[in-house]
Amino acid sequence: MLQRVGEMEGGNQSKSSEFLLLGMSESPQQQRILFWMFLCMYLVTVVGNALIILAISSDSRLHTPMYFFLDNLSFSDLFFVTNTIPKMLVNLQSQNKAITYAGCLTQLYFLVSLVALDNLILAVMAYDRYVAICHPLHYVTAMSPGLCILLLSLGWEFSVLYGLLHTLLMTRVTFCGSRKIHYLFCEMYVLLRLACSNIHINHTVLVATGCFIFLIPLGFMITSCARIVRAILRIPSATGKYKAFSTCASHLAVVSLFYGTLGMVYLQPLQTYSMKDSVATVMYAVVTPMMNPFIYSLRNKDMHGALGRLLQGKAFWKLT
Repeated sequence: MLQRVGEMEGGNQSKSSEFLLLGMSESPQQQRILFWMFLCMYLVTVVGNALIILAISSDSRLHTPMYFFLDNLSFSDLFFVTNTIPKMLVNLQSQNKAITYAGCLTQLYFLVSLVALDNLILAVMAYDRYVAICHPLHYVTAMSPGLCILLLSLGWEFSVLYGLLHTLLMTRVTFCGSRKIHYLFCEMYVLLRLACSNIHINHTVLVATGCFIFLIPLGFMITSCARIVRAILRIPSATGKYKAFSTCASHLAVVSLFYGTLGMVYLQPLQTYSMKDSVATVMYAVVTPMMNPFIYSLRNKDMHGALGRLLQGKAFWKLT
């Protein structure tokens, strides 16, 4: 009986305690370098994704399924970096690196949910490119506004439930040892490594739901990509091939970057997970959202035109 009371007190204590986000380095000089580096990356990410959202919203020529999903991907990335980087910057500049238990779970919830949302949006965008290239005559009817809204709504619902499930399971975990996190933010594997209670259920559910929410969409994207490549190779003219490939090349680059960095972190046993993986985590949590606007607008003439008109409009209003 006393042992059970002690376990309950330990669990309650873990829920009311704080974690210390020590970051990638405790050296003041390195922390200053990291602060300016992440601040610049954050500003570039915010400005880049905000411009994508404004350009698509303000230009009626971009009110198509592909740009509708890109608009939501930019919004998700904007929210994603705002969930982690501001707190990271505060920790790098201050002596108090504590984050409350509730704050850590909140950060974890949005991190898990938004990663899942990005993944599902990328899968829907792959389907959009597949229909556009392989079935162009049926594109307007196949990608109707109602279907686009339905697919996006399902993506939001699945990601919210996915994040809620893992956050609720994390509330069952007891942290009775060191609460020092040599990481930039509260991340799933890091918290599970700090746990002193049984995490078998957490890990099992994480693997099972991860296969559903990540591997199935990835398999779908690989299949879509293979069919797109086959359809492109059948196009007789070199100009036609280039035009078809250019419409999906940016998406393939984003998918490769997203899954490449995500796989470096999570395609390994929990026991082998170490703080060395923080670099890979920074790649998918910071670098990928920063690169997405550049990748999607780099060789996209429609986006170039929309961004040019948007910036010219801003300049005109300033002059008047």
